[in-house]
Amino acid sequence: MSQVQLYSRRIMGVETEYGITAVSSQKNRTLTPEEVARYLFRPVVQRYASSNIFTPNGSRLYLDVGSHPEVATAECDSLTQLLNYERAGDVMLNDLACQAEKALAHEGIDTRIYLFKNNVDSVGNSYGCHENYLVGRELVLRNLARQLLPFMITRQLICGAGMIARATAGNQPGFLLSQRADQVWEGVSSATTRSRPIINTRDEPHGDSHRFRRMHVIVGDSNMSEPTFALKVGSTLLLLEMIEAGVDLPDLELADPISHIRDISRDITGSTVLDLKNGGTVTALSVQEQTLAAATQWLDQRPDKGTPTEELRRVVDLWQRQLEAIATGDFSRVDREIDWVIKRNLLHRYLDRLGGDWSHPKLAQVDLAFHDIRPGRGLFPLLEAKGLVDRWSSDEDIAAAVLEAPATTRAHLRGQFITHAEHLGAPITTDWVHLKINAPQTQMVELTDPFAAVDSRVDALLDYLDEHAGEYGEH
Repeated sequence: MSQVQLYSRRIMGVETEYGITAVSSQKNRTLTPEEVARYLFRPVVQRYASSNIFTPNGSRLYLDVGSHPEVATAECDSLTQLLNYERAGDVMLNDLACQAEKALAHEGIDTRIYLFKNNVDSVGNSYGCHENYLVGRELVLRNLARQLLPFMITRQLICGAGMIARATAGNQPGFLLSQRADQVWEGVSSATTRSRPIINTRDEPHGDSHRFRRMHVIVGDSNMSEPTFALKVGSTLLLLEMIEAGVDLPDLELADPISHIRDISRDITGSTVLDLKNGGTVTALSVQEQTLAAATQWLDQRPDKGTPTEELRRVVDLWQRQLEAIATGDFSRVDREIDWVIKRNLLHRYLDRLGGDWSHPKLAQVDLAFHDIRPGRGLFPLLEAKGLVDRWSSDEDIAAAVLEAPATTRAHLRGQFITHAEHLGAPITTDWVHLKINAPQTQMVELTDPFAAVDSRVDALLDYLDEHAGEYGEH
């Protein structure tokens, strides 16, 4: 075992950007994305005088560049907990969309708002789904990245969202495993928009910088399927644990990690050949198979903390079945769980009727509608409602995550503080680390340990709010 601290109980978070559009029955009244965003965030701005807030469940809700609503989950320390808070973001945005449609109708504008949890719009603009994993400061991120990159560029085999590729000068239209594979250009970089690396090295730990580092992964697709999301995060979690624990992993360092990521996305057989830095070669599928073999052995010795080992066995089971499906070409054992498999099957039903024309507008419509999160409208929510795809969590647990912050991390303190202040109408300011009372006198607490869900200093802040409750006006 190495001397690096093993974070079996690991803080994790996901940032999801959504695409928005609106369709009006009035041909002379078309809303731009900027206008849709203003209606969507109107209740937020009216209540908080800002379109960038932290919510009572500990998450961050804001309007990102390009009129993209974004939800960054509260800090979570287990896999299913993170899934619940990621899905809670869908619920919160759907509620805002419902309010926006009512406001538009009140103004005589008959409009339907659509929210897409995907990563590429109709003209090729990309927006992301970013994963965040806490790692120890003693880990050198670039060294860590060298071990992670072979896994990351091949991970699309198991958790890509799938999409139809448009015809370009070098490629015919067809099916891609990943929406993000064509959008990233570097393996490791401090940039996020200019070069779009797989792993971002910008040093923002949102905690004690002497102890923690935040590994920011921006290559992943947004997932509609709960089991696919669990596989994406769970497999990455297992690999991070093994690296920190000094497990003897196969040497899969690549000569040029980024060079084949687009080729892998176009090959559902996983047979893309990758050049190893040591001079050999390996297929994309083999990278995943070797990583899975190590993870399977690791489950027998990992400390059973954070995400329960039995839950990670579910991850490994799905991982195994998906790799077997790729190897054999028989996807029947995963066609209710893996995003790109579900979508590809759906597209092929239409493709056969359309003469095999991948460029047909009907296919593009199906591709986009798959990612519409609005219940009763989106194709994937419809499949879910009809029991045609499998779940990992439940509506009840997701609904609970909308209302309350995780009980086991720093987010609990933030959520408690926000909820208490809102009840009293008290002026406060919050971010990932700071809780601040703005009046009658400034009081602030800095929370540098993301694992800490109890803090006497926060209790004192709540007492201060109660002591001055009569000074905050009506609420």
